[in-house]
Amino acid sequence: MTHDMTKGRLLPILIRFTIPLILGNLLQLTYNAVDSIIVGRFVGSGALAAVGTGNPLITLFMLFEQGICLGAGVLIGTMYGAKDYDRLKRQISTGLIAGMVFSAVVSLLVILAAPQLLTLLRIHPSILGEAVAYLRLIALGMIFNFLYNYFAATLRALGDSRSALYFLSVSAALNIAGDLFFVVVLRMGVHGAALSTVISEALAGLLCWLYVQKKIPLLQLGREWLNFDAGLLKLTLSYGFVTAMQQSAVQLGKVGVQGLVNTLGVASAAAYSAGIRADDYAMIVEQNIAHAMTSVMAQNRGAGLQDRVRKSFQYGMMLEAGYGILSGIVFYAAARPLIGLFSTDPEVIQIGTQYIRMMAFMYILPAATNGIQGYFRGMGDLKITLVSSIINMGVRVAAAAPMILYFHMGLEAIPWACLLGWVGMMVYEIPFLIRRKLVQK
Repeated sequence: MTHDMTKGRLLPILIRFTIPLILGNLLQLTYNAVDSIIVGRFVGSGALAAVGTGNPLITLFMLFEQGICLGAGVLIGTMYGAKDYDRLKRQISTGLIAGMVFSAVVSLLVILAAPQLLTLLRIHPSILGEAVAYLRLIALGMIFNFLYNYFAATLRALGDSRSALYFLSVSAALNIAGDLFFVVVLRMGVHGAALSTVISEALAGLLCWLYVQKKIPLLQLGREWLNFDAGLLKLTLSYGFVTAMQQSAVQLGKVGVQGLVNTLGVASAAAYSAGIRADDYAMIVEQNIAHAMTSVMAQNRGAGLQDRVRKSFQYGMMLEAGYGILSGIVFYAAARPLIGLFSTDPEVIQIGTQYIRMMAFMYILPAATNGIQGYFRGMGDLKITLVSSIINMGVRVAAAAPMILYFHMGLEAIPWACLLGWVGMMVYEIPFLIRRKLVQK
């Protein structure tokens, strides 16, 4: 069901819109984390490290896809707010065709180059075979992942953040059941975890497709799904490519950090794999508040309601700040049992617990940066989000390298490097934010 967000009280709209996004992403994180938990407990630390090393690479490519979806979503939301429905339909069909072709090509390239990509990350030779197998199987699901994310982004742009959640719930349940069956019962190891993920992604994408065909009149395009508008593709790329590059820059930085962590040994790699899963749970709420801000502001910007755009930003930042403080307290207290979910190895638990507790003190910073990025995306200033993300990850990798390789700080170097990256990001963004806010008054 679509929803016009240019009317009504903004804070309740933001909260109602954000909650399904959070629940959906928590489900997505859960079925990703289940792979690591089951593999770590029933296969071993080596397999956990193999899955953890493969995930940043496949996530890099999937986040590029999601960036295209986010950029297209900004355009769709703006067109919907402006009631330009004919152009909106052509925009949706063009984005779908381009994204499907791109996903198929990238999937093939990842399958062919998996050993070389993992070798660049300096993965330990003892787990290279498992990591290659996992990466190749996961790559098969990229086209399904795109299908789900594209329709989810489209529905969000039209004011519907709930429908995709229902389909993801079914997919998550299937993934958990599949992990237990393939890994625990059939003892397929990392192959079983990857296969379960691909099957669940295919189901989520298929359900989204069927839903928009049956329930959303605006998206019942029939033969118009084959409409391809080169002009709109260029516009989509001008938005989507910048957003995709921003998403990819963040993940590319994480891949660089993963390569540094791999030099610390299997125990640290396994602890980091578990630790970043916990980070994902903490930060996904911050990211979804920002995505809600983007969707609400894009519709209101399309309708020319600048006062509602400003208020959306203010309310969004209040939500970000409150959550950033709360999540730091909760995750600091729960650090050890969280790591214990992923591994029973005492060394892994000790290293991972220290990592999470250090990161917990800093969760307020990504809350602020996510909110600011949500504002700039909603306003269409995507180059600012790209440059700030490059600064963040560039500083992070540049700081982590000497801390690990020369000062031998171990995994504790990563939280300090993250802190420096977030500070650099804010130093760049805040002057643009102040200038833009003053211009709008």
